[in-house]
Amino acid sequence: MSKQRIARLAVLDTAAVSDALDSLGIAGVLAGIRPLVPSVRCCGPAYTVRYRERGASAEFQGAPNYIDDVPEGAVVVVDNGGRTDCTNWGSLLTEVARSRGIAGTVLHGSARDYDEISAGPYPVFCTAVTMVSGKNRVELDGLQEPIDIAGVEVRPGDYIVADGNGAIRVPADKVDEVVSRAEQVDRTEAAIAAAVRQGSRLDHARATFNYARPWDASDG
Repeated sequence: MSKQRIARLAVLDTAAVSDALDSLGIAGVLAGIRPLVPSVRCCGPAYTVRYRERGASAEFQGAPNYIDDVPEGAVVVVDNGGRTDCTNWGSLLTEVARSRGIAGTVLHGSARDYDEISAGPYPVFCTAVTMVSGKNRVELDGLQEPIDIAGVEVRPGDYIVADGNGAIRVPADKVDEVVSRAEQVDRTEAAIAAAVRQGSRLDHARATFNYARPWDASDG
């Protein structure tokens, strides 16, 4: 995928991306995940992390250091099974990620250190917030492997877009088509809004600009 195409995806909102995925019959919404930091967004290839319930070993299970290997521009996607009773992300990982140019973090589970993280500007999206550490409760189960986020498979290198609406996954092999369709969705809605401002009825504007299929180009 070209840098130009990535830049085009990065400015699209998740609503337009969702409509584009719907038009292709692709599920992409990472349900239940919301922004922890107000008015931020992120976009980039997924770096996937999976946790599991800690085993019976008495050995101390501390926080893994995978963050050292996450490339600049990636979005860290953590699957902790949507757990709300312990966390896999806090202020320290946030500071490391920010300093290394990581694009953002999406957690299927909880974050902590809300006050520090919510001050921004690093984008964090999560299922919940708790103060309880994951140390000795969960352990690392896999890196850069397919993970399941609320029924949606996220593969390493799939693209993640996240904003105030939540987070969504775009399969790597569908990015070009999704970008083109999402851009057309934006154009269609902008044309409808402009027509209404000029005095058109909403039903007429929607019919004129093909609101039923906003990803399809229309001559108006």
